[in-house]
Amino acid sequence: MSELRKQESVDDTKKIVHTYPLLRHTDMSEEMKTETMELIVTACEKHQTNNESAARVIKETMDKRYGATWHCVVGEAFGFEVSYEVKNLLYMFFAGNLAIAVWKCC
Repeated sequence: MSELRKQESVDDTKKIVHTYPLLRHTDMSEEMKTETMELIVTACEKHQTNNESAARVIKETMDKRYGATWHCVVGEAFGFEVSYEVKNLLYMFFAGNLAIAVWKCC
């Protein structure tokens, strides 16, 4: 009986890994936010082993859709502080601990 309780407490402390996009912050319009999140999910699923390639695809697509000077960071365990145009920033997590920051610079 005590072994069953120990097993239950161990199961309760396991980390929960999210496989869906988790939006942390954005000031984009609803339409732009939706399109950007779909683009990010597609790029990250296609380039699962290469964050640099995923970031390049995201940046180039955003440049084509919304004009030049977009920046993108894809990775784990990073912080950032950037200057950006208002209504052009998105920060989200995908597949657990993969963070993505996309912003347009002045």
